[in-house]
Amino acid sequence: MNTLIGGISTLSLARWQFGITTVFHFLFVPLTIGLGLLVAVLQTAFYKTKDPAYDRMTRFFGKLFLVNFAIGVVTGIVQEFQFGMDWSRYSTFVGNIFGAPLAIEGLLAFFMESTFLGIWIFGRGRVSERVHLASIWLASLGTILSAAFIIAANSWMQHPVGYVIDPLTHQAVMTNFWAVVTNSTFFLAYGHVLFSAFLTGSVFMLAIAAWHLRKGHDFAGFGKAAKIAVVAVVITAVGTMFLGDSQAKQMETQQPMKMAAAEALYNTTNGASFSLLTIGDLSGNPVFQVRVPHILSVLATNTWNGKVQGINELQKEATAKYGAGSYVPVIWVLYWTFRIMVGLGILLFVLGGAGLWLMRKKRLEHSPRFLRFASWMVLAPFIANTTGWIFTEIGRQPWVVYGLLKTSAAVSVIAPGYVATSLIGFTGIYTLLAIVEIGLMVRLAKVPEPVLGETEAQSVPELIY
Repeated sequence: MNTLIGGISTLSLARWQFGITTVFHFLFVPLTIGLGLLVAVLQTAFYKTKDPAYDRMTRFFGKLFLVNFAIGVVTGIVQEFQFGMDWSRYSTFVGNIFGAPLAIEGLLAFFMESTFLGIWIFGRGRVSERVHLASIWLASLGTILSAAFIIAANSWMQHPVGYVIDPLTHQAVMTNFWAVVTNSTFFLAYGHVLFSAFLTGSVFMLAIAAWHLRKGHDFAGFGKAAKIAVVAVVITAVGTMFLGDSQAKQMETQQPMKMAAAEALYNTTNGASFSLLTIGDLSGNPVFQVRVPHILSVLATNTWNGKVQGINELQKEATAKYGAGSYVPVIWVLYWTFRIMVGLGILLFVLGGAGLWLMRKKRLEHSPRFLRFASWMVLAPFIANTTGWIFTEIGRQPWVVYGLLKTSAAVSVIAPGYVATSLIGFTGIYTLLAIVEIGLMVRLAKVPEPVLGETEAQSVPELIY
């Protein structure tokens, strides 16, 4: 039996399950990476200055970091099980390639994270201040390394290198590990993921500090946290946008269909314009559009009149190379996820720029409009990360490994009822975990660390409107 009642296939159910569980997991990964580094920065500031305000912020944001890390670990374990349950043919095909980087991630990075986090949690007051500080930096480094091996594996799916196809087993076999971990796609993708993760942590810290400043809580502590976060938002927003732009140019070379679909560009064009907004369908006959001349060519080729390939021509090329079938991803998904991702990135840069300007004017903690705006932006990086991931993965379709293995050929040969059962189960469990995560994070985020000394209790300054 290949389909359930209503025509839902094993492939469709498996894709939904993978999408739901992976998107949910990816909500926690960037915050873990970004917040871990910022907690290390706060503790370093305390180690250098002995200012108790930095210690309070280390403890406060450290609690949020640990809750997020724990939920991220739990949700991440499911991903490996999914490969065997729903994507056994994919696992068989890529196992020889993914074995090394994923094993290193588990044996090195994950154990590094957990070991030094244990020292950081239980070692306060039991080890020296220097060792305690080193433990959070090494735990943060572990999260950064963990992401490296995962992105290396994903980058191979986007741009396979360093392999041969075994003629007997028809499996991909690694011939050059160094080529896999130095994949040109990996460098840009990893840099983009890291900067977006640091941006996520920075905006999260700024949003919560801004909320407390509006409430008049611990101006000394949250004021310092807000200033560190503002500087980090500006730096990481610029880095994210720069690497995203570089990825767009690389994408035009390696996966031109993704770029064409993101713009709904059907015919190859020189000096292609960029659509800011399209009303109506994306089939090439929109009702209304707002376009910026030549910008798509600049994004794709870095030239004013550069040639950008269209969907129709790319479909013909793919058919001639790979055989009959559609090689066009879901255009409306790519069109809107790309614009949401880019739009939110620009908005977060504006947030950081406004905060930096207020810092120079010494008005950051005293501007309720900015503090309210910063608080509202707490969800923006999570939405941007999610849409960016959806854009990257759906844009590769119909390939699960670009040019080598189609998604339809990667799914396990099992009855759809089994997948439907696990889909319902995982969705229910993840919903429960989301409720627990949000409840804990909100509860902890609302309660500031106590100010221990009377001399530290500062009066709330007058807000400037």
